[in-house]
Amino acid sequence: MDPQRYHLTLTAGGRLLQQGWWASEATAHYKFSGWVGQYSGLHDARITLVDEQSEETLAVWPAGP
Repeated sequence: MDPQRYHLTLTAGGRLLQQGWWASEATAHYKFSGWVGQYSGLHDARITLVDEQSEETLAVWPAGP
């Protein structure tokens, strides 16, 4: 299991504020939900979860184009 497969990032105003990596997709989704709850009030926040192995974006907050 790749310990850095699932990559979570938090950006605001175009700047990277926080990031983390997890081997478990379930854990990464749990962290994503937690970050949304914790940082949703941050102006211009964007949270993205990516599977680094497949290069697929699994979740984005806020949702949109």
